[in-house]
Amino acid sequence: MDDYPALNLFWTMLWLFLWILWFFLMFKVLTDIFRSHDMGGWGKAGWTIFVIVLPYIGVLVYLIARGKEMGERDRALAAKAESDFQDYVRKAAGTEGQNAGPRHVEDLARLADLKNAGAISQEEFDRAKQKLLA
Repeated sequence: MDDYPALNLFWTMLWLFLWILWFFLMFKVLTDIFRSHDMGGWGKAGWTIFVIVLPYIGVLVYLIARGKEMGERDRALAAKAESDFQDYVRKAAGTEGQNAGPRHVEDLARLADLKNAGAISQEEFDRAKQKLLA
């Protein structure tokens, strides 16, 4: 290690960084190519070959030619994922529909209080509980 100058270390790290950067960009571009619905099969094949055969030039040309649409597709995918997550949270939290989760908990707690107070019998409690959970 003593005979490896600092400048060579710098160049080695720079080339390693550029290599990793190319892999990152290549995978990002390839996923965008195959995710794109406005491009046919021959277009996808052509861009894929171009990106792989001419690595940096292919990726840069793709970003120049289709970068705006790539950003729009990423934003649309993020918005869809957020919307799906919000729908899941609403469904899990029980804010939509009649037989929602938290309402079951509140209703079951009231039933248990009524049973413990002696206002309803065990059979009535079981019937009401089955009705709530159905």
